[in-house]
Amino acid sequence: MEASLNTADADKAAPEGQLKVIVLGAGPAGLTAAWELVHNNVAVEVLEADPEKVGGIARTASYNGFRFDIGGHRFFTKAQEVTKLWHEILSPDDWLTVPRLSRIYYRGKFFAYPLKPVDALSKLGVFQTALCLLSYAKAKALPIKPEKSLEDWVTNRFGDKLYRIFFKTYTEKVWGIPCNEISADWAAQRIKGLSLVKAIRNAFARSNQNAEGEVIKTLIEEFEYPKLGPGMMWERAVEKIEALGYPVHMNSPVTALRYRDGHLIEADTTSSGAARTYPGSHFISSLPIRDLVHMMDPPPPYEVLAAADALSYRDYFTVVLVVNKDKLFPDNWIYIHDPSVRLGRIQNYKNWSPFMVPDPQKTALGLEYFCTEGDDLWSRADEDLLALGKEEVSSLGLADLADIEDGTVVRMKKAYPVYDEHYEHHVNVVRRFIEKEMPNLQLVGRNGMHKYNNQDHSMMTALLAARNILGQSWDPWKVNTDAEYHEEVKDNHDTAGRMVPKSIK
Repeated sequence: MEASLNTADADKAAPEGQLKVIVLGAGPAGLTAAWELVHNNVAVEVLEADPEKVGGIARTASYNGFRFDIGGHRFFTKAQEVTKLWHEILSPDDWLTVPRLSRIYYRGKFFAYPLKPVDALSKLGVFQTALCLLSYAKAKALPIKPEKSLEDWVTNRFGDKLYRIFFKTYTEKVWGIPCNEISADWAAQRIKGLSLVKAIRNAFARSNQNAEGEVIKTLIEEFEYPKLGPGMMWERAVEKIEALGYPVHMNSPVTALRYRDGHLIEADTTSSGAARTYPGSHFISSLPIRDLVHMMDPPPPYEVLAAADALSYRDYFTVVLVVNKDKLFPDNWIYIHDPSVRLGRIQNYKNWSPFMVPDPQKTALGLEYFCTEGDDLWSRADEDLLALGKEEVSSLGLADLADIEDGTVVRMKKAYPVYDEHYEHHVNVVRRFIEKEMPNLQLVGRNGMHKYNNQDHSMMTALLAARNILGQSWDPWKVNTDAEYHEEVKDNHDTAGRMVPKSIK
């Protein structure tokens, strides 16, 4: 994608009283904010560090005609505003309805995901089943209180035995830290609505709704999907935003954020060695908080810098393998809970969309490895990672080594904000500083808020931030995976507030 530079206009500050919004980052959150603002006739410029691709972790990469997600992205939400935006950006012909199938691979067997107790317990065998049931009974009789960690939260709802089989190994692959060091917030956010009893009830009810009629987010059976992958959505959004006259500047990493007298006034970038400055009346950022704080000029107080530095992230890479087989397995993706391999998850891109694979006689797999920038996995050469991927996928019996004919490696930094024991405190320190020193800066999105949001939740935070600039009063921080979004009431005479639709995934 070519950068759109309008030098004559870019460096001009907005006349007093007029709005000019600088959006930092062209992922789902940043582009959603820009979309909402330009369709309300607000001047916007978007700054993106990547030289070619928009969409952040929701971009779609390509290799020799094969397209693949950077992580799988289902398009499902109960937020009607998000659905409306998706269908404004893409036409009806751009969409597929895809059946969801994902399973867990553990010690040579496939287990249904979400867990189906009859399926899981029957495949574990009589002895292991008895241990699981006894463990669950113990958890109900003697629950862990208070629930501080993910380990506590899951054990209380499934028992220690099922926790260790179906949660511990995979979760620790993803985060790289023990489950007893991961905040219970993560479990409450990502798998709220499920327990062993509820899973059994859902299995017999043949429904993905709870007793209140709410859709349980982990039980969705089909979803919409852009036929060329999620990046298609954001590439098209950029085309339409720029067609309205508002530029998206690629290869423009932000290097400084200058604030004075209680306001953020401008952002500096460097592109191909050339420095540029973008003044604005308002700013919206989806950049990682840790990076954002270090861009501030003047530097914030020590406690703010320390809080930002204490936030950690999990990176990952995808080993993409081209396999000379028209079919391998029916899943969209498979979670690899088996401790014998470092592989965490496998995507089968053809099962997301046949349009992702140019040759119908071939299959493209994405082997996802979770790591931390600089560790032993991240530091390996691409050819070594390709060899590792081939070895592990063949050892699991999911593809024959002789059929793998090509491949590539795609890396993604800061894919997951880590929910450790103190993350919330550190985020709040930064938030308080921004609210005091630069209230015209709003944080949105997954890394922008250090919240493990799905794509639709990131978009909702951006919609609310944009509407704040338009004169409404919302608190994007109240968007979560339960997703009741409440308007913040600033008029003391109005105490009713408003809600927008719930959003789950």
